[in-house]
Amino acid sequence: MEHFIVSARKYRPQTFKDVVGQQAITNTLLNAIENNHLAQALLFTGPRGVGKTSCARILAKTINQDGNEHPDEDFAFNIFELDAASNNSVDDIRSLIDQVRIPPQVGKYKVYIIDEVHMLSQAAFNAFLKTLEEPPKHAIFILATTEKHKIIPTILSRCQIFDFKRITVTDAKNHLMQVALQEGITADEDALQIIAQKADGAMRDALSIFDRVVSFSGKNLTRQAVTENLNVLDYETYFKTTDLILENNIPQLLIEYNEILAQGFDGHHFISGLASHFRDLLVCKNQATINLLEVGQQTKAKYLEQSQKAPHGFLIKGIELANDCDLKYKTSRNQRLLVELCLMQLASILVDGEKKNDKPFIIPPSYFKEKGIKPVKISSEIKEKALEKTEKQNSTPPQVEEKPEPSTTPVSEVTQDKDTESHIQEDDSEDTITVEAPVVIEKKPVLINKERKTSGLSLSSIKRKKEHEESKEEQVVDPENLPKEEFTESQMQEGWIEYGKMQDKKGERIIGSMFAMNIPTLDKGSISLELPNQSMKIDMEAAQSGLLQFLFKKLKNYSIEMKITVNEEASKKYAFTPQDKYEKLREKNPLIDKLRSSFDLDI
Repeated sequence: MEHFIVSARKYRPQTFKDVVGQQAITNTLLNAIENNHLAQALLFTGPRGVGKTSCARILAKTINQDGNEHPDEDFAFNIFELDAASNNSVDDIRSLIDQVRIPPQVGKYKVYIIDEVHMLSQAAFNAFLKTLEEPPKHAIFILATTEKHKIIPTILSRCQIFDFKRITVTDAKNHLMQVALQEGITADEDALQIIAQKADGAMRDALSIFDRVVSFSGKNLTRQAVTENLNVLDYETYFKTTDLILENNIPQLLIEYNEILAQGFDGHHFISGLASHFRDLLVCKNQATINLLEVGQQTKAKYLEQSQKAPHGFLIKGIELANDCDLKYKTSRNQRLLVELCLMQLASILVDGEKKNDKPFIIPPSYFKEKGIKPVKISSEIKEKALEKTEKQNSTPPQVEEKPEPSTTPVSEVTQDKDTESHIQEDDSEDTITVEAPVVIEKKPVLINKERKTSGLSLSSIKRKKEHEESKEEQVVDPENLPKEEFTESQMQEGWIEYGKMQDKKGERIIGSMFAMNIPTLDKGSISLELPNQSMKIDMEAAQSGLLQFLFKKLKNYSIEMKITVNEEASKKYAFTPQDKYEKLREKNPLIDKLRSSFDLDI
């Protein structure tokens, strides 16, 4: 059996051209070598797995080449590596200083690579200062570290510092494609994209993950295999969730989240990923920012398609809500409820954000025609007097005294003008309209109306007048004469669902979903509804009055009654806790109990 070499070692860069994502640093080092302008003390700093030690080895090999040596010559006798994590004492540094004095036997330079240099003790740093400041002409020191802030300033001031950056997702993906091609592995672009994102800017981590996934799936690397092995949420999960949010489908949205939790994913990871998904959709809105989207071409096409469906305001509000949920997640006692509440708020953004009234008229002209209110035009002088009176009445409430009914002047002809606002009064008994005008009536009249007549052109007066007319109708109607037509259970259920959709359109998403998930039955002429818990019963009783009024008119039967009961057993169909899920699975397949006992598994 051939010995296996991990990809991180097998494909370690041998030349500066092989280094991934550090073109600025490699070009600087090459120019310094060519122009004989290389410093004797270099500090390579940056995150793990970005090529610091590899660049140090390549540099040590390159500066000793003169073109006559064998291509495979590595000048091992000229390169000394010291791990400062385990050799951090003063004695180790003194031993190193003693070796520096000896010139190289082969080549021109002796290179000393000190890895994890921040682990040196304070005394070791102080012992190293003089040699680092004035080294022999044949010695070059290359210090490598991931934590530059732990190195004392006197060391930093003696070194030429090179900051290595994180490797971008695109560069890591392209390098993985080359590795897969050399290994004879067929890999999807999206699969390599996920591996590159999971590596978080470290090429060594990306190659290690690549080896692990190849061991799992073999020579064919698919996106599904990568997501399953790495236990990451796929793009499709967020695309599906966003579609449900845009459709305002709260019940299915909660079921989808329950399935995500059942697969073992963390709610915190899900909600932070959803916020990033909204950010990516927002990026796709503008052609100038679309390059910020670090995904494959196929996935980018899906992002562009869904970004056309999602309004700009929805994405901004969605990012705000998801980010707020992300911040509160760790301190919340009921984390599942927090995420579910966030999802319900996201599904209600479009409805709550709509402009409630975009019509040009506050009160449509058809209303006045139905009520028989005649249009009257008044002069500008009368209008000014009426407006002044209105302002006074708004500042101080009028005091109504019982006085003889004032005289009124029938208006048959009034001066024509474009303005239509005035204080007018319509008498129910006569077809005359009176206009309060100081010009016409010298004495200020005091209105006496036992039925509290109000102006027909104000919102409050129209509302009170409508309520007054309805109260009159209620007094006239005899309950015995109300219709009591028979109806079927299907007709009742159809009206039930219709009322639930009406509540859903009004923005009452929770009530609407309750009507959609719980369908009542007909029991001896009355509506019988069974709910799983007491809280749902309280919510249903609060909506019962409006529901019955709707069903009275819908079914033409005013004797309908409604009975609401609570059945704790009905809640078992919602499996939330691990024990509930296990019992649900055991009902479907009793052999799972034998499996648990055989392997002594915990729930």
